[in-house]
Amino acid sequence: MPVVPGRRQRAVSATSSRSSIGSLSEPARAAWEDIIDGQHPESDIGDDPDLSRPNLARMYDYFLGGSANFEIDRRVADEAAERAPASVTFAVENRAFLRRVVRYLLDAGVDQFLDLGSGVPTAGNVHEIAHERAPWARVAYVDHEPVAVAHAERLLRDSPNVTITRADARDTATVLNAPGVAGLLDFDRPVAVLAVALLHAIPDQDDPGAMLAAYRDACCTGSAVAVSHLSGTAFTSDEQQAVRELLEATPTPVTLRDQEAIGRLLTGYRLAAPGLALLPDWRSNDESPPRHPAAHANGYAAVGWC
Repeated sequence: MPVVPGRRQRAVSATSSRSSIGSLSEPARAAWEDIIDGQHPESDIGDDPDLSRPNLARMYDYFLGGSANFEIDRRVADEAAERAPASVTFAVENRAFLRRVVRYLLDAGVDQFLDLGSGVPTAGNVHEIAHERAPWARVAYVDHEPVAVAHAERLLRDSPNVTITRADARDTATVLNAPGVAGLLDFDRPVAVLAVALLHAIPDQDDPGAMLAAYRDACCTGSAVAVSHLSGTAFTSDEQQAVRELLEATPTPVTLRDQEAIGRLLTGYRLAAPGLALLPDWRSNDESPPRHPAAHANGYAAVGWC
């Protein structure tokens, strides 16, 4: 069980958002400060590894129409869209799944969320979805990418019951004991751990199944995990190769797992109906996007109960 010194809210200021990018070079910091101040430059971002090569979170933001991305992200994302269109439809289907799953969990009585690998905030984030039905819901976002965290801090500074923590989801002890997590979430009550579009960014050697088990062990009975995972099912062999080649340039190359391999990551959880389903089939409803042939099998989703 993680240390929980007492629940509290955290107000995040514009100054703290800049602290997340303080380790970047001056050109990179200036470029990002322009973005969090509402500008969208194509400026030189220097040699910083976080900003001089494409990043999966920022590419995902671009696919969803966001503005917290750079030219390098857009260029690689456009190439991915051309060479493997299912990568774009996954982003759209995944966002629709996020809406459905947060509402499903709220209806099941869970009003605390730990969003791992939360990425760059775009419209329809977890706290926005949750607060539509439960304004008291608590949401702890976690991401290790400095641009995503800086943007989140800027946007969340006036949001009650919401925190952002810069940490690697694989470092479970650090995440669970971070002030923005342990100080907000009450682990003696059910918590929903969201690993949405995360696990395919964790290679087998880092044992994503053990990571999920560690979060499960930190949560009480009645807690849940929600997972979505990019699969190679909808890609031809050439498209799979294109995805791997393009994402090798990012800090987080993708591991395309099949349904059986994804299911093994959920060992120890009791899966809610319909089990590990194709992404657009998981409790689809009238709010789901129109079905697209390439989207039908490009990923899987599930909710598991503790």
